[in-house]
Amino acid sequence: MSVSPSYEPDNQSAVPGEDFCDLSYDFGEPDPFDDPLLIWMNERDLFLAELLRHEGRGGYTSDDCLDSQLYCGLCIIQYHIRLPTHRIEEWTGQFFQRISLKTMGLRVQLGHTIGEQCILPKKAFNDEFVLIDTNGVHEIGLDFCGCTTSQTHTKQLLRAGWYPSTSTDPRSAATFRVLHHYHVLSFESKTSAYEFYHSLVRLTDNTGLTQQKDRYESFMRMIRQWRHLVMLKRSGRGHDPSGVAGTSEGQCAVLCPACPQPGKNLPDDWQDAPKAKGWLYGLFLAIDANFRLKRRAVSSDETDPSLSQGWAYFVEEKSYKSYILDRIGDVQEKSTCSNHNAVNMAETKSSQGLAATGVGTVDCARHNMKRPNGVGDLQKGEKYLNMDYLFFSSLRHSTVDALNVSYDIACQWHKHLWSRMLSLPPSHHLNYVARTIRFFVPKFHLPAHVSKCQTIFSFNFTRFVGRTDGEAPERGWSNINPVASSTKAMGPGCRRDTLDDHFGDWNWKKVVGLGSLLLLKIKEAQTEKAEHGAAFEEFDSVISSENRVAWKAEMEAWEENPNDTTVTNPLEPKGITITQASARLSLAQLEAEELERGVDLLLHPDVSPSVLVASGMDLEEEQRRLKVVADNLGVHATDTQKLSVLRTRISLRRKIDSWRQTQLLYVPSVQVLVTASATSDLDNAELIKLWLPSALNGNACDPHLQHIEWELRFAQAHDTLEELRQCLRVHCSLLNFKREWIRGQGANTRAQNALTRVHARQAACVKRYRTAWGALKRLAPILKKDLSDDDVKPLIDPFATQGEGRRRLTWIWMMDGYLLGVRVEWCKSRARALRWAEEVDLLQEEMRRVLQFFNWQANWWEGQGVLQVYESAPCNGEEPGTAARREAAARDEGLRAYASQQANIRHRLAARFCSIWAPFISPQDILGNPTAMLPIPGNMP
Repeated sequence: MSVSPSYEPDNQSAVPGEDFCDLSYDFGEPDPFDDPLLIWMNERDLFLAELLRHEGRGGYTSDDCLDSQLYCGLCIIQYHIRLPTHRIEEWTGQFFQRISLKTMGLRVQLGHTIGEQCILPKKAFNDEFVLIDTNGVHEIGLDFCGCTTSQTHTKQLLRAGWYPSTSTDPRSAATFRVLHHYHVLSFESKTSAYEFYHSLVRLTDNTGLTQQKDRYESFMRMIRQWRHLVMLKRSGRGHDPSGVAGTSEGQCAVLCPACPQPGKNLPDDWQDAPKAKGWLYGLFLAIDANFRLKRRAVSSDETDPSLSQGWAYFVEEKSYKSYILDRIGDVQEKSTCSNHNAVNMAETKSSQGLAATGVGTVDCARHNMKRPNGVGDLQKGEKYLNMDYLFFSSLRHSTVDALNVSYDIACQWHKHLWSRMLSLPPSHHLNYVARTIRFFVPKFHLPAHVSKCQTIFSFNFTRFVGRTDGEAPERGWSNINPVASSTKAMGPGCRRDTLDDHFGDWNWKKVVGLGSLLLLKIKEAQTEKAEHGAAFEEFDSVISSENRVAWKAEMEAWEENPNDTTVTNPLEPKGITITQASARLSLAQLEAEELERGVDLLLHPDVSPSVLVASGMDLEEEQRRLKVVADNLGVHATDTQKLSVLRTRISLRRKIDSWRQTQLLYVPSVQVLVTASATSDLDNAELIKLWLPSALNGNACDPHLQHIEWELRFAQAHDTLEELRQCLRVHCSLLNFKREWIRGQGANTRAQNALTRVHARQAACVKRYRTAWGALKRLAPILKKDLSDDDVKPLIDPFATQGEGRRRLTWIWMMDGYLLGVRVEWCKSRARALRWAEEVDLLQEEMRRVLQFFNWQANWWEGQGVLQVYESAPCNGEEPGTAARREAAARDEGLRAYASQQANIRHRLAARFCSIWAPFISPQDILGNPTAMLPIPGNMP
């Protein structure tokens, strides 16, 4: 590129037309001869080659001179300005006023080095070329080279480091610098192209007085193409002789170095490893859906095609949609576990005005990276047929023998999975018989499942999973969700390309962060391993040898096959759950048996003794709730609130009066007490004493009624304690969620209101339990029942905030001889110690795999620099072979430079990781990875 004063060239480009709009907003049928994006797709190899050419010296070297002195216009044009986008300000005599170099007469000549004069320059069309750079949007005087040896206009721009907006007769371009700048900025700040471009417009002129040509749509197209080319470049497609067209599905994805990759980071004999070590080579996957990443029903795949066909994280769209359309009528079975919305509401998810209600993903569960071909659009909710396709699509790239699959509805989804697999294309079939495949529910989601799922699908109680929690996808959504505001209005192809690019950047950041991540984890794991190992040994030492042998045998048998219903689950308490419903049912059955024997104790045709006492307890609960409402009414209550309380009091008073009539039949002595405390004040309806059997003198009440209340109160106490535990768990979960994820005043207010409601329910449970406990204490001496404080000692502190994997038993449960109910806790303590020990082993194996993967990848890149062979023809008027050799030399240098750079980055990463991991990995792992023994350079990437 050279610069010179203005002149009139003999001819110029004669092809009219404006820059084309971005495809994602075009609703018409595309014409392949008019659509710049479709034309460009056929020239990707040329663009990719030119980008790689810049990795070398490009056939020449040049230096830009920068200083801060003031120059006259002629000096600026002739000597000092090498870049036409420099900010130039002219002194008017009173102040500096910005002026363009074009206005001063500067012209930029492409196709020649600085100092060379073109004998046949060609002006850009209408001499209105626009260049977008980091400091603004500039109109420049541009001349293409028209010599017989010249390259195409597109190549001339690319050689200058300017990216053309179209492949034919470009009239605008963006510098590589600004495209790279926005590319990285979009990853870190999620800035939209609209915001970025218009910030450049304001940098150019912040007054609005200068009329500027709008190149926003051109910039959108250029950045989309830039993203795509960078992805191809970084995956080595520019080095492959087959070129872009030879790219296979998933080939452009950034792989996880810590996950098992056969042929890349596993030992040669990994398939022959014994079970005690073979589990280390298992793959951990996590499945989830995100309904923030919607897409509106705009454009189509025909109008806005993706630039890649499943080459990265999204599945190949045509095959995916064809499968979905063929199975669209399948009815999804309802959940038999908790009321999971993902299962039961999959058919009813609102999709009005949307082409995609969200995306489903398959991630690496331990390192939080997106899997190749593991992402796809959800047309209507989280259906099995979508998630099945994504799951099996991601597994086409893996040949490991052990799979650990985490999904928040795994307990339902895994049913009939293999029969559903048969409806998928043969390429997606998995030989599940020859593999060990286990299913889990993520730890945060597990408490919402029924009790059976909480052991069978738990990471905490399953062997050979370490401390995996399965919540990896949830952590990644916070990074990608801000992009949703931009991608929801994009066409299908543009949106997939954009999300693919963001997922690739997310994976790369995870790769370079593995050093500190695994270091932090192994430090924690070794500490926890020692503490939980010591805790279990202390616990185990007070267990008799008979119990120890029996419990260990039970646990090991269950661990082999937790889904086998014939095997006893040692983690489930052996006992009968006491509830009010079961107590009432039991009492009703006893009364029915008495009637069959001819014993009729009924004094009322419709109300039996058990119903009388149960109804009284229900009224007691209504009184408590009414009292809470009345106490919170306040002095400034509205008439509506006062009316509501009054109506409730009247209703409650009528219920008590009706119940009282029946009570007097069974307990006539209550009449005296009622008369003595009678009141006609309806305001005190919630304060009326009900005189249940526990409130009466033992001689004034039938022992049968006292026995009934004892049974009901005992069940009420158990029910209330269980509800209290549930409240505490929910309160703790909400508090953690609020602290980690809730931001903003509105969201915090809603979260605080939810916490307040849970706290009120918790307080109600406490009052109800104290009422039940007080009744039991009064009845115990009358009925000669044994009720000691030991009966209510909790095995687990309900106020503990630690998770299952970190919880420790208090000393009272390790006292010699105190073994009642300890079996379950012994099994859990053993599981905690084992999980932390497994975590240490697994982390050390992952560290070894990372180093070996970098070694493999460095060797792979070093081999790429010699693969591509270019066939070049001599230019017109030049000696045959001269131009071809010059072109080939420049291209080959760029290829070798980029391949060497990528190999060097892997060497440096391995060296850095090895230095910080040295205390935690064996010398054999270091010696087995030559890249890890390299010296650490001072400047990391």
